Amino acid sequence: YQRRVHGYPSKEIYLPTPTWANHGPIMRDSGLKVVSYRYYRPADCGLDFAGMIEDIKAAPNKSIILLHACAHNPTGVDPTLEQWKEIAQIMKDKGHFPFFDAAYQGFASGDPERDAAPIRYFISQGFDLLACQSFAKNFGLYGQRAGALHFVCNNAEEKNRVDSQLKIVIRPMYSNPPVHGARIVAKVLEDPELTKLWRNEVKGMADRIMSMRLKLVDTLKKNGSVKDWSHVINQIGMFTYTGLNKDQVNKLINDYHIYLTQDGRISVAGLTSKNVEYVASSLHQVTK
Repeated sequence: YQRRVHGYPSKEIYLPTPTWANHGPIMRDSGLKVVSYRYYRPADCGLDFAGMIEDIKAAPNKSIILLHACAHNPTGVDPTLEQWKEIAQIMKDKGHFPFFDAAYQGFASGDPERDAAPIRYFISQGFDLLACQSFAKNFGLYGQRAGALHFVCNNAEEKNRVDSQLKIVIRPMYSNPPVHGARIVAKVLEDPELTKLWRNEVKGMADRIMSMRLKLVDTLKKNGSVKDWSHVINQIGMFTYTGLNKDQVNKLINDYHIYLTQDGRISVAGLTSKNVEYVASSLHQVTK
């Protein structure tokens, strides 16, 4: 849709470095040219906010900018709300089009409303935007691939035009989406009691992940590690960038049989009260 009918002159889309591994292939397969903007800063495992702002400013006016709404995948590094406000102002000044990916709503803070704050702030500032929302993780429907695509339009007439063009794209692609997962989500969100139960369970999952972050760092310190692991606590969501280099990653895999990606990313959701001490001890051994 962005490439074929959207009224933006650019056929490029700007993705953060790094981003979800499938973003690039999806965009390139759709005929868009992928351009990167700075996001993650390896030196302190945090957000390169200055670099991000500089690259968004340097992008041609009316560029398409992909933004992770919360729990950035793969780094777990998110802007603060104040930083989001600055990003929004710069994008408004440049006429950029926001393309939000909301894959982990509720898994960042434990509150789906809070995790949607960046998108809602952009809407409050008058942006037309696109938001991809996934229910795969926060509803436990990974095999169903349930989600929603949201367009924010100026008026009903524009909405009707967008709707008709989307149908032209969708019809030869998949015609009709599967309904099983979507109906499960609708059933939960249409029932106040089920919605309350779901919110409590999402918060329980987010709180457990956060408790594992704290336990991992605390156990690393008890093992004698003097390395600064504060980024593990400051990052948010299911994943964390540990800051390990490739040699340390391979040692962790080969000597301790702890498996992670070559960039040092681990799934915090995979930590439990039974394995966190072994993981912490092993991390200490490869980083001391």
